[in-house]
Amino acid sequence: MRAVREDGRALYYLDAGSIPVAVHSLVGKELTLEATGKRVCNGCQKEVEELFRMGYCRSCFFTHPAAGASLVSPEKSTAHLGIEDRDLAYEQALQLQPHVVYLAHTGAVKVGVTRAQQPETRWLDQGATEAIVLAQTTNRYEAGLLEVHLKNYFPDKTQWQSLVKGSSPDGVDWNAERTKALEHFQPEWMAWVQELDGPWRVEYPVLQYATKPSYLSLEKTPEFTGRLSGIRGQYLIFEDSRVFNVRGHEGHEVRLRVRS
Repeated sequence: MRAVREDGRALYYLDAGSIPVAVHSLVGKELTLEATGKRVCNGCQKEVEELFRMGYCRSCFFTHPAAGASLVSPEKSTAHLGIEDRDLAYEQALQLQPHVVYLAHTGAVKVGVTRAQQPETRWLDQGATEAIVLAQTTNRYEAGLLEVHLKNYFPDKTQWQSLVKGSSPDGVDWNAERTKALEHFQPEWMAWVQELDGPWRVEYPVLQYATKPSYLSLEKTPEFTGRLSGIRGQYLIFEDSRVFNVRGHEGHEVRLRVRS
Protein backbone atom coordinates (compact mmCIF):
# COMPACT_ATOMS: atom_id res chain seq x y z
CA MET A 1 0.00 0.00 0.00
CA ARG A 2 1.51 3.29 -1.15
CA ALA A 3 1.02 6.52 0.79
CA VAL A 4 1.50 10.19 -0.13
CA ARG A 5 0.97 13.37 1.84
CA GLU A 6 -1.24 16.12 0.40
CA ASP A 7 -2.19 19.24 2.35
CA GLY A 8 -0.96 17.64 5.54
CA ARG A 9 -3.09 14.50 5.12
CA ALA A 10 -2.05 10.92 4.35
CA LEU A 11 -3.62 9.42 1.23
CA TYR A 12 -3.35 5.69 0.54
CA TYR A 13 -3.37 3.78 -2.75
CA LEU A 14 -3.45 0.06 -3.40
CA ASP A 15 -2.33 -1.34 -6.75
CA ALA A 16 -5.12 -3.38 -8.33
CA GLY A 17 -4.22 -3.99 -11.94
CA SER A 18 -3.85 -0.82 -14.01
CA ILE A 19 -6.04 1.35 -11.76
CA PRO A 20 -4.88 2.09 -8.17
CA VAL A 21 -7.56 1.97 -5.48
CA ALA A 22 -7.79 5.11 -3.32
CA VAL A 23 -8.11 3.25 -0.03
CA HIS A 24 -8.50 6.44 2.02
CA SER A 25 -11.80 7.03 0.21
CA LEU A 26 -13.12 3.73 1.58
CA VAL A 27 -12.99 4.80 5.24
CA GLY A 28 -16.50 4.49 6.66
CA LYS A 29 -17.50 1.78 4.17
CA GLU A 30 -17.98 -1.96 4.64
CA LEU A 31 -15.19 -4.04 3.14
CA THR A 32 -14.82 -7.74 2.51
CA LEU A 33 -11.29 -9.14 2.28
CA GLU A 34 -11.01 -12.60 0.78
CA ALA A 35 -7.74 -14.52 0.40
CA THR A 36 -7.80 -16.56 -2.81
CA GLY A 37 -5.00 -18.84 -1.61
CA LYS A 38 -2.63 -17.68 -4.33
CA ARG A 39 0.78 -16.56 -3.11
CA VAL A 40 3.50 -14.96 -5.26
CA CYS A 41 7.08 -14.45 -4.05
CA ASN A 42 8.42 -10.87 -4.16
CA GLY A 43 11.79 -12.18 -5.31
CA CYS A 44 11.43 -14.88 -7.96
CA GLN A 45 7.85 -13.78 -8.80
CA LYS A 46 6.78 -17.41 -8.83
CA GLU A 47 3.58 -18.76 -7.36
CA VAL A 48 4.48 -20.70 -4.24
CA GLU A 49 2.66 -22.79 -1.66
CA GLU A 50 4.10 -20.86 1.28
CA LEU A 51 5.66 -17.45 1.87
CA PHE A 52 8.44 -17.44 4.44
CA ARG A 53 8.97 -13.81 5.51
CA MET A 54 8.49 -10.30 4.06
CA GLY A 55 6.64 -11.66 1.04
CA TYR A 56 9.54 -13.92 0.00
CA CYS A 57 9.67 -17.68 -0.39
CA ARG A 58 12.21 -19.41 1.83
CA SER A 59 14.83 -19.62 -0.92
CA CYS A 60 14.61 -15.93 -1.91
CA PHE A 61 14.57 -14.74 1.70
CA PHE A 62 18.05 -16.18 2.15
CA THR A 63 19.42 -15.33 -1.32
CA HIS A 64 17.69 -12.28 -2.86
CA PRO A 65 19.69 -9.02 -2.47
CA ALA A 66 16.57 -7.05 -1.53
CA ALA A 67 16.24 -9.23 1.59
CA GLY A 68 19.86 -8.88 2.69
CA ALA A 69 21.04 -8.30 6.24
CA SER A 70 21.49 -4.53 5.90
CA LEU A 71 17.81 -4.06 5.05
CA VAL A 72 16.80 -4.66 8.67
CA SER A 73 20.20 -3.91 10.25
CA PRO A 74 21.91 -0.99 8.46
CA GLU A 75 25.02 -1.40 10.61
CA LYS A 76 25.64 -4.71 8.82
CA SER A 77 26.13 -2.90 5.51
CA THR A 78 29.47 -3.79 3.88
CA ALA A 79 29.17 -2.15 0.45
CA HIS A 80 31.41 0.74 1.57
CA LEU A 81 34.17 -1.84 2.05
CA GLY A 82 33.57 -3.39 -1.35
CA ILE A 83 32.44 -6.60 0.36
CA GLU A 84 29.50 -8.43 -1.19
CA ASP A 85 26.67 -9.84 0.88
CA ARG A 86 24.53 -11.17 -1.99
CA ASP A 87 24.97 -8.85 -4.98
CA LEU A 88 27.61 -6.13 -4.67
CA ALA A 89 26.34 -3.93 -7.52
CA TYR A 90 22.83 -3.95 -6.06
CA GLU A 91 24.13 -3.29 -2.56
CA GLN A 92 26.39 -0.44 -3.65
CA ALA A 93 23.50 1.26 -5.45
CA LEU A 94 21.34 1.04 -2.33
CA GLN A 95 23.85 1.53 0.46
CA LEU A 96 26.35 4.02 -0.99
CA GLN A 97 23.99 6.98 -0.98
CA PRO A 98 23.07 9.54 1.69
CA HIS A 99 20.93 8.25 4.55
CA VAL A 100 19.21 10.07 7.41
CA VAL A 101 18.84 9.18 11.06
CA TYR A 102 15.53 10.48 12.39
CA LEU A 103 13.22 10.61 15.38
CA ALA A 104 9.53 9.91 14.73
CA HIS A 105 6.39 9.69 16.86
CA THR A 106 4.60 6.39 16.16
CA GLY A 107 2.92 6.02 19.53
CA ALA A 108 6.21 6.91 21.22
CA VAL A 109 9.32 8.73 20.01
CA LYS A 110 11.52 6.23 18.15
CA VAL A 111 14.80 6.35 16.21
CA GLY A 112 15.13 5.12 12.64
CA VAL A 113 17.15 5.13 9.42
CA THR A 114 16.12 5.64 5.81
CA ARG A 115 17.50 6.94 2.53
CA ALA A 116 17.80 10.72 2.43
CA GLN A 117 15.68 10.94 -0.71
CA GLN A 118 12.63 9.35 0.90
CA PRO A 119 12.16 10.16 4.62
CA GLU A 120 8.51 11.15 4.15
CA THR A 121 7.75 7.82 2.47
CA ARG A 122 9.26 5.99 5.42
CA TRP A 123 7.39 8.07 8.00
CA LEU A 124 4.05 7.52 6.28
CA ASP A 125 4.77 3.81 6.00
CA GLN A 126 5.42 3.64 9.75
CA GLY A 127 2.37 5.72 10.65
CA ALA A 128 4.35 8.57 12.20
CA THR A 129 2.35 11.66 13.13
CA GLU A 130 5.46 13.84 13.56
CA ALA A 131 9.16 13.44 12.75
CA ILE A 132 12.48 15.27 12.59
CA VAL A 133 15.81 14.53 10.92
CA LEU A 134 18.76 14.35 13.30
CA ALA A 135 21.64 13.62 10.96
CA GLN A 136 22.54 12.86 7.35
CA THR A 137 25.35 10.44 6.60
CA THR A 138 27.14 9.56 3.38
CA ASN A 139 26.13 5.88 3.40
CA ARG A 140 23.91 3.30 5.09
CA TYR A 141 26.63 1.86 7.33
CA GLU A 142 27.31 5.21 9.03
CA ALA A 143 23.60 5.73 9.65
CA GLY A 144 23.40 2.22 11.09
CA LEU A 145 26.18 2.97 13.57
CA LEU A 146 24.30 6.03 14.78
CA GLU A 147 21.02 4.15 15.10
CA VAL A 148 22.59 1.30 17.07
CA HIS A 149 24.09 3.81 19.51
CA LEU A 150 20.86 5.79 19.89
CA LYS A 151 18.85 2.60 20.53
CA ASN A 152 20.33 2.78 24.03
CA TYR A 153 18.20 5.88 24.60
CA PHE A 154 15.24 5.57 22.20
CA PRO A 155 13.21 2.57 21.03
CA ASP A 156 13.70 1.56 17.40
CA LYS A 157 10.51 -0.48 17.02
CA THR A 158 6.93 0.65 16.61
CA GLN A 159 4.41 -1.00 18.93
CA TRP A 160 1.56 -1.70 16.53
CA GLN A 161 -1.01 -1.74 19.33
CA SER A 162 -0.12 1.83 20.33
CA LEU A 163 -0.18 2.88 16.68
CA VAL A 164 -3.73 1.65 16.02
CA LYS A 165 -4.97 2.93 19.37
CA GLY A 166 -4.05 6.41 18.16
CA SER A 167 -1.57 7.50 20.81
CA SER A 168 -1.36 11.28 20.58
CA PRO A 169 1.88 13.21 19.97
CA ASP A 170 0.67 16.04 22.18
CA GLY A 171 3.39 17.23 24.51
CA VAL A 172 6.40 16.07 22.46
CA ASP A 173 9.14 18.68 22.85
CA TRP A 174 11.21 18.12 19.72
CA ASN A 175 13.93 20.52 20.81
CA ALA A 176 14.33 18.50 24.00
CA GLU A 177 14.27 15.16 22.17
CA ARG A 178 16.86 16.39 19.68
CA THR A 179 19.08 17.71 22.47
CA LYS A 180 18.79 14.37 24.30
CA ALA A 181 19.93 12.53 21.16
CA LEU A 182 22.80 14.89 20.36
CA GLU A 183 24.14 14.60 23.91
CA HIS A 184 25.04 11.02 23.05
CA PHE A 185 26.76 11.73 19.71
CA GLN A 186 30.46 10.95 19.40
CA PRO A 187 32.57 13.99 18.36
CA GLU A 188 33.24 12.54 14.91
CA TRP A 189 29.50 12.28 14.24
CA MET A 190 28.76 15.97 14.78
CA ALA A 191 29.57 16.77 11.14
CA TRP A 192 26.46 14.79 10.17
CA VAL A 193 24.07 16.78 12.38
CA GLN A 194 21.25 18.64 10.60
CA GLU A 195 19.56 21.81 11.79
CA LEU A 196 16.12 21.33 13.32
CA ASP A 197 13.58 21.67 10.51
CA GLY A 198 10.01 20.97 11.41
CA PRO A 199 8.66 18.86 12.84
CA TRP A 200 7.11 17.20 9.80
CA ARG A 201 3.43 16.50 10.55
CA VAL A 202 0.62 14.49 8.99
CA GLU A 203 -2.98 13.53 9.77
CA TYR A 204 -4.30 10.06 9.02
CA PRO A 205 -7.73 9.15 7.61
CA VAL A 206 -9.21 7.78 10.83
CA LEU A 207 -12.80 8.08 12.06
CA GLN A 208 -12.21 5.85 15.05
CA TYR A 209 -9.12 4.13 16.44
CA ALA A 210 -9.11 0.62 17.89
CA THR A 211 -9.92 0.28 21.60
CA LYS A 212 -8.85 -3.35 22.13
CA PRO A 213 -6.94 -4.16 18.92
CA SER A 214 -6.71 -7.72 17.68
CA TYR A 215 -4.62 -8.83 14.71
CA LEU A 216 -6.49 -10.08 11.65
CA SER A 217 -4.62 -12.80 9.73
CA LEU A 218 -6.02 -14.07 6.44
CA GLU A 219 -4.11 -17.29 7.01
CA LYS A 220 -6.42 -17.99 9.96
CA THR A 221 -9.46 -16.07 8.67
CA PRO A 222 -9.46 -16.33 4.86
CA GLU A 223 -12.54 -14.11 4.52
CA PHE A 224 -13.47 -11.14 6.65
CA THR A 225 -16.13 -8.42 6.46
CA GLY A 226 -16.07 -5.24 8.52
CA ARG A 227 -16.53 -1.49 8.36
CA LEU A 228 -13.27 0.37 7.81
CA SER A 229 -12.83 3.06 10.46
CA GLY A 230 -9.32 4.24 9.61
CA ILE A 231 -5.86 3.76 8.12
CA ARG A 232 -2.54 4.46 9.77
CA GLY A 233 0.79 3.27 8.44
CA GLN A 234 0.20 -0.11 6.82
CA TYR A 235 -2.76 -0.90 9.07
CA LEU A 236 -6.44 -1.00 8.16
CA ILE A 237 -8.48 -0.41 11.33
CA PHE A 238 -12.02 -1.80 11.51
CA GLU A 239 -14.91 -0.78 13.77
CA ASP A 240 -14.71 -3.97 15.81
CA SER A 241 -11.04 -3.15 16.62
CA ARG A 242 -9.66 -5.86 14.35
CA VAL A 243 -6.60 -4.64 12.51
CA PHE A 244 -5.27 -5.80 9.13
CA ASN A 245 -1.58 -5.31 8.30
CA VAL A 246 -1.36 -4.87 4.52
CA ARG A 247 2.45 -5.18 4.50
CA GLY A 248 2.22 -8.31 6.60
CA HIS A 249 0.21 -9.98 3.81
CA GLU A 250 2.54 -8.98 1.00
CA GLY A 251 2.56 -11.60 -1.75
CA HIS A 252 -0.96 -12.86 -0.97
CA GLU A 253 -3.66 -12.39 -3.59
CA VAL A 254 -6.69 -10.81 -1.93
CA ARG A 255 -10.09 -9.95 -3.39
CA LEU A 256 -11.58 -6.69 -2.14
CA ARG A 257 -15.30 -5.99 -2.21
CA VAL A 258 -16.80 -2.66 -1.10
CA ARG A 259 -20.26 -1.76 0.12
CA SER A 260 -21.37 1.74 1.05
